[in-house]
Amino acid sequence: MIKAEAERGIRYLCHEWRKAEGLQQTEQSKLSFYSFLAWVRDHHPTYLDFRTSTSITDDVERWFESEFRQTAWR
Repeated sequence: MIKAEAERGIRYLCHEWRKAEGLQQTEQSKLSFYSFLAWVRDHHPTYLDFRTSTSITDDVERWFESEFRQTAWR
């Protein structure tokens, strides 16, 4: 999978994960990236198989934060 396809999929999965886990009422700022990442690894691991110049986890975390308008702590 190319990175752009992975990004589209991950951004979509952010919202699917929120629904699947019953987190619609949870504030966006309180959503856990690591819970999301574990869910993706368990249910949709192909979206974590792309080439990047940084790290896959960093890219996915940036997309997650963007989707939920979270401020990066790093």
